[in-house]
Amino acid sequence: MAYTVTFWGSRGSIPTPGAHTARYGGNTPCVAVEGAGQLVILDAGTGIRGLGLRLAERQNGAVNAEILLSHTHWDHIQGLPYFKPFFTKGNVVRIWGAKQGRTSLETILHLQMDPAVFPVPLSAVAAELSVREVSSDRVRSMQLRHPGTTLAYRLTPVGGGASMAYVTDNELGSGGNYEVPPDWRHRLVRFLSGVDLLIHDAMYTGQELETHRGWGHSSIDEAVALAAEAQVQRLVLFHHEPEHDDGMMDGLVAEACALAQRRRGPKNVLAAQDGLQLTL
Repeated sequence: MAYTVTFWGSRGSIPTPGAHTARYGGNTPCVAVEGAGQLVILDAGTGIRGLGLRLAERQNGAVNAEILLSHTHWDHIQGLPYFKPFFTKGNVVRIWGAKQGRTSLETILHLQMDPAVFPVPLSAVAAELSVREVSSDRVRSMQLRHPGTTLAYRLTPVGGGASMAYVTDNELGSGGNYEVPPDWRHRLVRFLSGVDLLIHDAMYTGQELETHRGWGHSSIDEAVALAAEAQVQRLVLFHHEPEHDDGMMDGLVAEACALAQRRRGPKNVLAAQDGLQLTL
């Protein structure tokens, strides 16, 4: 079964609007996966606002969506209060993710829209909304090396077809103190093995990484190496550093393509751009 993957937000940490990011985009993470009448939304950064407007226009508000949150750091949920389908009766939205420590996912999302910080509480949305914690029988997921509980997702159409993986906010190298097993790297490679499309954190250059170890992110070199090891078909670099403007991103993409060729990695390497659409 064919489906489309559309990037509505590709930037990490904080929105970066302006002429210097016009081509790669300034919205924080949000990726829409659509096929056979189903809609899965990966993360709810500021990019989800534009997606919500498009859905309202295209479907006259009749939206049935699953939102999979990698984690609840601000840049991955800050667009939720502006997701227009929330405010139309008859829409159905299910949000999935992980609790953080002892705090449930539902509690976190309610706190995000508490009157102290936002004028409309989550309980006031008109859509039929449910918040659930991810279970292995519903979606393939894996914990990543990032502060807090952060999940990767692997998606494959029920009827068969190309597979994809969404792995943002992940520290592949040394650094940080994360509650993952000793063979975590081996498990990650197995989790990703043979996927047709890998979307992976590539926030830093090698030089930047040296001063950001323990922050929960990877370099472009590390993302390419992982893609080669897992024998993925196509790699999309994601969660771009806020200070990387379009010119710098062009250079980093060229560097990543050269690395992939030397490592016999994926033949298709590109950087996510707001508005980019891929068909699988």
